[in-house]
Amino acid sequence: MYNAALRHVAERTARNVELFRDQFPHIGENSSYRLFPNTTWTNGFWTGLLWLCHKYTGDRLFAEQAQRLLPSFEERLAAGTNIDHDVGFLFILSAKAQWLEQGDEGARALALRAADALADRWRPEGGYIQAWGDKQDAVNGGRIIMDCLLNLPLLYWAAEETGDTRYSAIAEKHAEKSRRFLIRGDDSSYHTFLFDPATGYPIGGTTHQGLHNGSTWSRGQSWGVYGFALSYRYTKQAPFLDTAIRMANHFIGQLPEDGVAYWDFSADHGSEVPRDSSATAICLCGLLEIMEHLDEQSEDYRLLSDAAARMMGALVRISTMHEPEAQGLLKHGAYHVGANNVPDGYLIFGDYYYAEALMRFGRMSGSYW
Repeated sequence: MYNAALRHVAERTARNVELFRDQFPHIGENSSYRLFPNTTWTNGFWTGLLWLCHKYTGDRLFAEQAQRLLPSFEERLAAGTNIDHDVGFLFILSAKAQWLEQGDEGARALALRAADALADRWRPEGGYIQAWGDKQDAVNGGRIIMDCLLNLPLLYWAAEETGDTRYSAIAEKHAEKSRRFLIRGDDSSYHTFLFDPATGYPIGGTTHQGLHNGSTWSRGQSWGVYGFALSYRYTKQAPFLDTAIRMANHFIGQLPEDGVAYWDFSADHGSEVPRDSSATAICLCGLLEIMEHLDEQSEDYRLLSDAAARMMGALVRISTMHEPEAQGLLKHGAYHVGANNVPDGYLIFGDYYYAEALMRFGRMSGSYW
């Protein structure tokens, strides 16, 4: 099953290279992706998918296309176009991946400059990385966001590459701040949390894409599962792994029978309620990361392994393997349900994490984080 699914990923992605050319897929419906220049937060997932396909097939088509797109990332960083906490999503899966796959020194240097841009968002007054806006932003000056946890590996890696522990210190402190304030007592989570920008005093948890401030947006929960697991990979701080496991168990406990998460765990359940396959795919990658750090004989490993197999099977079943006209790989992604912005369609990050999970299930290294 997994080999057939991976072949579908590679074949569909090869066709999309010819269709997309110098544009980037972002979100889409009705068999097609919406294409953008290198301006959105998701652009790195396309290059990451290209590198995964190159790793799987050895076909130079994928590497050449990823390399062809890298100058647009360099131009974007130089211009400061939409550079915020998502800089890790952009440059881990483009510049860092190219360095890892090709030993390209220019790509390494670009990834390190991107790490500087992320470190520049550190706010010592509050001890966190600011998610959006500039430091003077009246609304967002004190905001952290769960998604940022998947960007921290850029800082951990930069510390390893340069020997400058400032990068890893920022990442670890931000992860701990997120652990303390984004995770609730029942292991559910806030999407974002606000602090007083001047003093760092905590104000309260909020949401940007969830149902309401007190709900649990499933994709936010999945960012936490994978993000804390990755912080454990780099720091070996036990609370990060424990938090990842507890969040994973909460996510698994909220899954419907078919294994594809509802877009928000507090949303009404039923056939008309949007699902979010990307949340399931991200969480699945998180489970696979956690399992690498557990004793295979442990109860935690057994429970997570069973859930991972169930979730992988669910994603393969809702893939577009038997829909030859579809540009996306994975159906039923929910981008922003509250804004009615692709509540049921394709998401390039869902496609990426689906491919990463398949690579890991196939015992091939599939992580650039």
